[in-house]
Amino acid sequence: QEDGHWLQNQWLGGKPYWQGLQLDEAAFPVLLAAALESYGPLSAEGLRTMVERALRFIIRQGPVTGQDRWEEDPGVNLFTLAVSIAALVDGAGFLDPGEREIVYWIADTWNARIERWSWSGKTALAEKLGTSGYYLRAVPEGVLEDAAAKGLPLLIKNRCHDPGLAACDQVSTDFLQLVRYGLRSLSDPWVRESLRAVDALLRQETPAGPAWYRYNGDGYGEHANGDPFDGTGRGRLWPLLVGERGHAVLLGGESPLPYLRSMALMAGPGGLIPEQVWDTVPVPERDLWPGRPTGSAMPLVWAHAEFVKLAVSHERKAPVDRPKGTWERYGGQRPRISWVLWRHRHKVRILPEGQELRFVFEGKALVHWAVDGWEFPSDTPSRPLGLGFEGAVLPVTNLRTGQRILFTFFWPEAERWEGVDYSVEVVEPEEVV
Repeated sequence: QEDGHWLQNQWLGGKPYWQGLQLDEAAFPVLLAAALESYGPLSAEGLRTMVERALRFIIRQGPVTGQDRWEEDPGVNLFTLAVSIAALVDGAGFLDPGEREIVYWIADTWNARIERWSWSGKTALAEKLGTSGYYLRAVPEGVLEDAAAKGLPLLIKNRCHDPGLAACDQVSTDFLQLVRYGLRSLSDPWVRESLRAVDALLRQETPAGPAWYRYNGDGYGEHANGDPFDGTGRGRLWPLLVGERGHAVLLGGESPLPYLRSMALMAGPGGLIPEQVWDTVPVPERDLWPGRPTGSAMPLVWAHAEFVKLAVSHERKAPVDRPKGTWERYGGQRPRISWVLWRHRHKVRILPEGQELRFVFEGKALVHWAVDGWEFPSDTPSRPLGLGFEGAVLPVTNLRTGQRILFTFFWPEAERWEGVDYSVEVVEPEEVV
């Protein structure tokens, strides 16, 4: 599309079907292009234009997605965020050097803020699961400005009655993409604790081996008595997630072969891997047996692709789809950044002492600002960062806790003032979550 996103799905002729916006659907084509480019220069017409549009869309819309990869909830989702960060970093290779600064500003900021946005500790659920905390399934957009948004209800679809669980009480396996793409390490405490939570809450043993649910409270699957999903039901086990866990154990130095074997045993009689397998007592009249295909989609090509990738990853001893540029930039380590980024979609309220205050705009701007009142104002013009974005940096690293930065904007191209004053308070130096 002109704005850089891909349609959620479409007919062969290009006519849209569903209208959801998924940030990872804009990001994955960029990663595919970068992966192909690693084998030799690509000459496809319009490729660079596609990448530039996609990166602009990701920057404008992110880190929030309209839908997660399951086509369900909006917000900050870690699978989507990992794919988007990787697309920014690896997509930078298609840009001129002078155009790359914006993607690194954004990618590093999002990567550094993952735990602030998507980690929850000291909850009743964490205590019940015997863990200090866990990564969340998804978090409402408000978390970009206020961590209290983690306590807001997050809708669970496909249920007769939404249980009303807060975002901080919903756990999924989506965070494993952080490890797979090199944004975090399997040895990180956040990852280790999240794995404990996932295995306590979402893991189920079957005759074919262990498998995992998508998230707690999932309603997408057959009813309890085996009746087909009819818009509501109960989520079942996904072989796809077995393959994703296999990639994680591979990165921990273990063999993924048991996970490949489990996926193969979960296949139907024709060798087709299903979307879901049955997770409880047999229902013979429905041909539902533990660890065997349910009435869900079969084959799920997504699961077959995961099986093939895991087999190749086993041979290479690393994820075959791990983005090279992202791994080289982060190497599994959380970046330590020295700034906070303010955007109109992400109006931060606090600035840890000693850090810069940075701004990103979709056009030229003048930051009119002052400290502790408007008596001595200063003006800082924006400068180009690439892809049509502008940025500004306020020299405020010398401010101390309790001081307040006031600012507004003048838009020279429109010759108008913002008409609103904003403020950011300097707080004590930030502790790593």
